Formats: sequence, C-alpha cells, structure tokens
Amino acid sequence: MLGRLLLIQAVCVLCSTAVRNEVQDRTKKDEKQQNLVRVHKCCERFEVMVDQHCVDVNETHTGLWSPMFTGEDGQSNLQLSGFKLVIGIPHCQRQLWPIYHYQDSPDRLVLLQNGVLRHYVSHPDSITVWENDLLQKHHNKDGDTLWYFDYKQGTYCMDRGVLDGKELELAIVCDPEKEAENWDYTDFIMCRIVNPVCHGLAIVCYIIIAIVYFVIPQLRDLVGNILTSISLCLITSQAADSVRIFTEFSSHVSFLVADIVMYVSLMAAFFWLNSLGYYIWKTFRSRNVFLRVTDGRKYCYYSCYAWSMTLTMACIALFAHFMLDTTNLKEAPSPPHHKTIGWLGKAVFFTPVAFTVVVNIFFYLTTGHVINQMSTYGRIHHKMKYSFELFVKLFLTMVISWLLLLLSWLHYPLILYIHIVVNAFVAILILYICILGQRRVMFLLKQYCCCCQEAESVDTVEWGEEMSSINTANY
Repeated sequence: MLGRLLLIQAVCVLCSTAVRNEVQDRTKKDEKQQNLVRVHKCCERFEVMVDQHCVDVNETHTGLWSPMFTGEDGQSNLQLSGFKLVIGIPHCQRQLWPIYHYQDSPDRLVLLQNGVLRHYVSHPDSITVWENDLLQKHHNKDGDTLWYFDYKQGTYCMDRGVLDGKELELAIVCDPEKEAENWDYTDFIMCRIVNPVCHGLAIVCYIIIAIVYFVIPQLRDLVGNILTSISLCLITSQAADSVRIFTEFSSHVSFLVADIVMYVSLMAAFFWLNSLGYYIWKTFRSRNVFLRVTDGRKYCYYSCYAWSMTLTMACIALFAHFMLDTTNLKEAPSPPHHKTIGWLGKAVFFTPVAFTVVVNIFFYLTTGHVINQMSTYGRIHHKMKYSFELFVKLFLTMVISWLLLLLSWLHYPLILYIHIVVNAFVAILILYICILGQRRVMFLLKQYCCCCQEAESVDTVEWGEEMSSINTANY
C-alpha cells in the first residue's frame, strides 16, 4: 500500500514538472516571438507585386522578396537572428502613397534593424510636405546632407515589384503629412466639417432649381428644360465630390469612379450651358422667330449635342488615362486600391470646358451687339432678352467656380478653403439667378403655393403672364 502511494506521488511530481517545463518553454517561445522584429510585406509570402497586383512568384521571372537590414550608421546587408513577416497593406487614417526604389531612382528605401522603414529623398524643394516636423536629416561620412522620412511599423509595407517590365523594390506607406500627430485643426474643420456641409447646401439649392423648373408647366419651355438639365448635372457633380470626401477616410476605397462621375457631370453642365447660349444667339440672329419646331424637338436636338459631346470626350479622357498616361516611376504613381484620374485625363476632361467658355464669350459679345442695335422688341425677343441676362449671369458664376476648382489643385490650403466656401456661395447665387431673382418665376410660385395667393398688378408681371393673372387674381 505504501509502495503504491509512493508511486502515485512520484508520477504526480513528474507530471507537474513536465507541465511546468512546458509552460516555461511556451512562455520563452512567446517572449522570443514578441521580441522578433516585425517586417510588413504587401503581398503574401510567395507573391510579388506586378503592375500593382499581387501575382504568384512562379508566374514571374523574379525571386522572392526578403528583407535586407541596414544599421543607423549606414552599414548594409546586416543579418538578424529572426524577424516576423506581417502581410497586408497598411491601414492608414487618410491616404496611401507609393515609393519606388530602382537603379538611379531619386528615392532610396532602407529597412533599419528595429523594423522602421527609412525613405531617403533627393531635391527636397520638390516635396510639398516640408513644413511639417517629420522630415529629418543627417550627414554621411562624406559630409553630404541626407534628407529622409521614417515610417514606423504599421504605416508601411514593402515588397518586390515589377512595373512596366522593370523589376524594382517598392513600398506603400501612409502619407507622412496626413499621419502627423499635430494635425492642423483648421484643415480638419474646413475639409471634414465645412466642406460636406457646403456640398449638402449646394445640392439642396440645385434640387430646388430642378424641381421648380420641372414642376411648373409655364417654366417647362426649352430654357427651363436646359436649366433643369444643368441643375441635375451639378447635383451629380456635387454628390460625386462628396463621396470623394468621405472615402478618403478609408484607404482601400478607390476614387476612380467618383472622379469620373464628377468630371463627366461637370463637363455635361458646361455643354448644356453652351446649348443655352447657342439657342439665344440663334434666336436673335434669326429673321423669323416663329419657326415650326416645338420646344420638345429642339430639346431633343440639344440633348443629342450635349450628351454625345460629353460621352465622346469622356471616352477620350478615359482612353488617355488608361492607355496614354504612361506611369513615370520618378513621379510615384498612385498605389493599388487608391487610383485617381491622372493629369492627362483631367486635361482631356477640362479642355472641352475651356473651349465652351470661349464659344460662350463669342455668343455673349455677338448677342449683346444685336440687342443693342434693336430699336423695338417683340414678345419673343423681350422674353429672350431676359433669358440672355440669365445666361450671362449663370455663365459668369459657373466659370468662376470652375476656375477656383482648377486653382484648388495647387494644394495651397488658402485656395482650397476659398474653393470650399465659394462652392456653396455659387450654388446660392445660381438659386438666386434662376428663381429668387426672376419675378416671373416668383409670381408663378405664388400662384402654385396655396398659402401665398397675393394679388399682383399686371404691369409688374414679366412678359406674357397677363392671362394667368386674370384667371387667378381679382383686379
């Protein structure tokens, strides 16, 4: 009996010792894993990035990527006892940015022994983020000044890449300016609060214009239908631009679709404005204004012109963006999951807008000259004179907004803030030009509003609402 107890006690001691040793070994192993340097890789272990897409290494002629460490003193090709690969694109708060390292490139990527990615840059005057404190410098052994950014773990990923047939090393990093801890409070207020509010206010103004000119039958003539089309285009443009604001919080959402919708709708608005200018110009140039063509048929003709030109130029712009806008490695093209329309595509989108501006200036000068030479006005000419004044005001307002949009691409904060505020002010001004400043439109709104049936003398009504006044008011 005593022997059995001693045997059981011995077995328990051995089991407890084995368990304790296992726990200690596992603890040491976990501590060792925690002490390993983490290196972030963009694609999977057996993949490389080819033309901004992860591809299995067996499908390429490149080898696997393995990290090469460098010391703070510049000593390269250091070996570490161990490291841990972390797979995936970094999750940034704002924006991703690519860096390409190849032979004779202005950018040089160095992976330090602590897992920090160091990006050496040349020609610092060309960098737009110099005013922050993230840019650092040191002097090498030859006395040269080296400028660099440091990206801590979790804000970058590295990999081997192939771009346009050239093998290189790449890194996708979080924009250092956007990841700065001391982020500008004014920029946050203007871009994240004021900008969405201004876009919402602009959308509401354009919706009111579209509803008024679509609902009231007397306003559904050719000019009213064109104004409705312009309003719908501007609504779409504002909505797409709003999407671009909010998707900037998520780095994996592409801006490409939002860019295309915004630029196409804005270009369509200017083609419709050009149609309005041509219609007014043609009416004043015509000897016989009583043509046997209804407003509906004219609207179909102008629709064919506006939408065919918009779709044609949009196709050319997209072809230029995808086929002709060759990626320049030195200019750091957009990384995967964060594509936008390039400068060539933007140029093709906005060149026809500039052309319509020039043509509209011609319409303004020639039509104004004809109006000044006219001694008497018929009913139609009197009506078109008001339409001409509306066209001129609308043209000037949209051109100013378009010019500020172009200037906002310069990335100067003050110009960007002005564009944000003016964007809402332009919408309010267009609402005033099309509705609040038009006595005829306000009169018709009062007739269709149950709570506003005020009597108005006939002589205060603009061209041709006398019959409506007789039928709806007592004089």
